[in-house]
Amino acid sequence: MTPAVEAIDLFRFFHAGDEETIALRGISLSVDAGEMVAVTGPSGSGKSTLLACLAGLDEPDGGMVRVAGHPLSRRPEAQRSRLRAQHIGMLFQSGNLLEHLTVEQNVALAQRLSRRVDNARRASVLEDLGLAARAGAYPSQLSGGEAARAGLAVAIANEPSVLLADEPTGEVDAAAEANVLALLRRSAQAGGAVVVVTHSGTVAAAADRVIMLIDGEVTH
Repeated sequence: MTPAVEAIDLFRFFHAGDEETIALRGISLSVDAGEMVAVTGPSGSGKSTLLACLAGLDEPDGGMVRVAGHPLSRRPEAQRSRLRAQHIGMLFQSGNLLEHLTVEQNVALAQRLSRRVDNARRASVLEDLGLAARAGAYPSQLSGGEAARAGLAVAIANEPSVLLADEPTGEVDAAAEANVLALLRRSAQAGGAVVVVTHSGTVAAAADRVIMLIDGEVTH
């Protein structure tokens, strides 16, 4: 079976003057459809860099990322953008909601970018996430829990084969964390591959696998 997302021997270097930092040191990772994997580790261990490479938002200096069997690394940005729109949903602590658009308009924009506009799907996503009554609200009018669910609505608008989440519960309370966690599990149960970067023991405990990074290397 072809993995939903696969990283093969990833290296990533950053330079500041004469200083070189190795963010990723030959990381390999394979996640299947229906699987939820938590990536943990201390700050600066390479977790967010790994997620950015998996999303095609950052290019590894060595190695390769494949999504649904398609090479994502070292492709023109237009090709990477198309693969992201077709296969990848991204959920961040903040930043995946445009402030000048309502919740529904944010979800609709995600659909238009992938050329998969589906009014019924959009309404269903908002209903399932308990956001139907808040569809016309702007991000600044949402509570922390509502914003997390709205970000997830954008991420799953197109039923992505891969959902990448970077600290999705980092700024919410325990009740909202449980809600977001349930939604991540639901995405995996629906057949998506979920990769979540987290410091939360609760989120890690709910994953099918936990991968720990230390200094850009997999240690567990």
